[in-house]
Amino acid sequence: MKKSRWAGLLAMLMVLGLMGTTGVSGKPEHIKNGVKTGLQILLENPSLVEGKKVGLITNPTGITSSYEHGLDAMLRQGINVVKVYGPEHGVRGTEQAGDTPGSFEDPRTGLPFINLYGKQPQEMIPLFSGVDVLVFDIQDVGTRYYTYIYTMAYAMEAAAQAGKPFVVLDRPNPIGGTRIEGPVLDPAYSSFVGLYPIPQRHGMTVGELAQMFRGEFLTHKPELQVIRMKRWHRKERYTDTDLPWVPPSPNMPTLDTALVYSGTGMIEGTNLSEGRGSTRPFELLGAPYIKGWEWAEELNKAKLPGVSFREAAFTPTFSKYQGQTVTGVQVYVTDSRIFRPTLTGLTILETVKRLYPKDFAWRKDGDSYWIDKLTGSDRVRKGIDAGESAKTIEAKFNRELDVFKIKRATYLLYR
Repeated sequence: MKKSRWAGLLAMLMVLGLMGTTGVSGKPEHIKNGVKTGLQILLENPSLVEGKKVGLITNPTGITSSYEHGLDAMLRQGINVVKVYGPEHGVRGTEQAGDTPGSFEDPRTGLPFINLYGKQPQEMIPLFSGVDVLVFDIQDVGTRYYTYIYTMAYAMEAAAQAGKPFVVLDRPNPIGGTRIEGPVLDPAYSSFVGLYPIPQRHGMTVGELAQMFRGEFLTHKPELQVIRMKRWHRKERYTDTDLPWVPPSPNMPTLDTALVYSGTGMIEGTNLSEGRGSTRPFELLGAPYIKGWEWAEELNKAKLPGVSFREAAFTPTFSKYQGQTVTGVQVYVTDSRIFRPTLTGLTILETVKRLYPKDFAWRKDGDSYWIDKLTGSDRVRKGIDAGESAKTIEAKFNRELDVFKIKRATYLLYR
């Protein structure tokens, strides 16, 4: 009798255990698809660059699924890397935004680590001497004003003029490859935080962008090869890929940061703190003049999809309001599938301007406004100043986004 009861209990526990690992469809929810990045494909097929002197453009994100940096893995596979180049924040990812990384000899490999940030294509050409092929392997975050894709663009332009082939080792767009949002950049506002007319949230991988840049925008077009990923699908979240997350820059520590950045990154164009110098950049937002509870209540009244706000206070260790108590909100993405970062960012700007019109200000960059460079035109700034709602401003972008969807379809590599 006891044996029968124990057998029944064991069977019941097994059923409960199985139920805990499956979803409504009956498929295990915890099983990931094992995406292979372009780096991993290259390492499995090193003959793709056999006999070539390789110049590697990378940073800390260029790692394998087993956490080995691509430079070390390539050298171990016999790939002849002779120079290593870094974007903003440097090869090691140590510099803050806008700082110019130095160039130095790597103590581990003895290879030269060379800074590309802040350099025009003509300045890059002599830096590419002594290499036969340029290989780009950096994780992007899916937002137009994140600068790594423009280091890639300038390097492609320089490679074309120097007669060097350019290879992109593709990686996932961490915020997905289906949705596009926000204004398309007006070429009159082109800068290094937005070189080309693409949307604020572009929904493309670096490999797809490289193809688009070459096809649509570059004056000098290099011989381009994109080494595609295997088993990545556009609808996937990064957490579905089984790939490790490495902070692409000092203020992009988590996937949550990347998800909100295409919206809350606009806060950089104001006198609000965007959370730099805190533990949650681009999620903690505020200024000393803000009443956090009041702002949080107003934002939650908007009932934005997939996001909530709470009153928060923090003291930045650097950047805006360093050492001062800043009051404001923390952004919580509650459902990434329906979250709309651009609408959220616009609503944040709309409400703070309405609640604190005498204190709120746009950040100037010389004679221009930084918000105009980030959003790619003066439409957002002028709309907010005119008292337009976030939804009204966002609706103005629909037609240009439809046009961009058609254009980008030519360059998409994944379903």
